[in-house]
Amino acid sequence: MATFVLVHGGGHGGWCWRFVAERLRARGHEVYTPTLTGLGERSHLLSPAVDLALHIQDVVNVLRFEDLAEVVLVGHSYGGMVITGVADRVPERIAHLVYLDAARPSNGQSLVAVAPEMMALARESLQVVDGVELVLFPGKFPMLPGDYYGVTDPQLIEWMAPKLTPHPWKSFAQKLELEDEARVRQIPETIVITPIRNLSPADKQALVALTQGRFFEVDTGHDLMISAPDQTADILHQVAGG
Repeated sequence: MATFVLVHGGGHGGWCWRFVAERLRARGHEVYTPTLTGLGERSHLLSPAVDLALHIQDVVNVLRFEDLAEVVLVGHSYGGMVITGVADRVPERIAHLVYLDAARPSNGQSLVAVAPEMMALARESLQVVDGVELVLFPGKFPMLPGDYYGVTDPQLIEWMAPKLTPHPWKSFAQKLELEDEARVRQIPETIVITPIRNLSPADKQALVALTQGRFFEVDTGHDLMISAPDQTADILHQVAGG
């Protein structure tokens, strides 16, 4: 049995892991799906103070207060920024990092720097609400097919659409500060991508080398935990040694 902490991406919440969490728990794993401050069921806590550093602290506190160790820490999309920061703050608690179609930043990078084209499109729809700059308004992000992060099944869209929330731009623009990047890179990694990444064969080979073969491709939309939960759970089970 492994302990998984699954960190969602922009505009989502812990709810997005429901199908994957069910499958992992059925295999005997322990699974935590925290929601970052200002999003999902915690959207009422949105304020100008919400940024990347706060989201990192959200997850660090889950690990500390739940007394978690040897964790498989999974980040989807923007969640890759968060898990990298968490691994820097509490590396002793992390056994494995999984970047699930996610940003894999270096010290000093923001998500804007990691994914400039996507972030430029996101910023086009920026609105200020109660003093907070927000992007990723549900159904208004044209870069991802169907506006719902690559999910095309009407029943799944009906389920997820009411749960999506706009996301604070500040967390995308803030630079990640790592105290010991070399220590973070010592933690074993797995990288999973979908076609939206549009990587060249050379880039894919580089990722295979980087992860020592722990590299997977899933032919589905960006929200693979929703559109392909069986494959996603199977990969995570493999990461845990299953």
